[in-house]
Amino acid sequence: MKIYHVVLVKFPASKTHRAAELLAALEAFRQRLPGFLSLTGGPYSSPEGLNQGYTHGLVMTFADTATRDIYLTHPGHEKIKQAFLPDLEGVVAFDFEGN
Repeated sequence: MKIYHVVLVKFPASKTHRAAELLAALEAFRQRLPGFLSLTGGPYSSPEGLNQGYTHGLVMTFADTATRDIYLTHPGHEKIKQAFLPDLEGVVAFDFEGN
C-alpha cells in the first residue's frame, strides 16, 4: 500500500524564497531514491484561512512503508533537514496509507 507523507512548513516572510529551493532539493533526492514515487508542493492558496500560519505544503508518495522509512533515515534527507530547518518557524508531518 502506498504511503502519503504530507509536510506543512512555516517560513517567515523573509525566508519564503527558500520554499522553491526546498522543493528542488527534495525533487533531486526523489530522483535518486527508488520507490519515492512523486512529490508536489506549493504555497498556501485557500481562502478558508485555516492554515494556522503554515505557508507551504508538500505531498510525497512512497511505494510502501519500507521506502518511506528509508527516506526518513537516509543521509540525503538529513542533509535537507539540516539545510532548511533553521529557516522554519514550524513543521508538521503526517503520513497515511492509501491506494
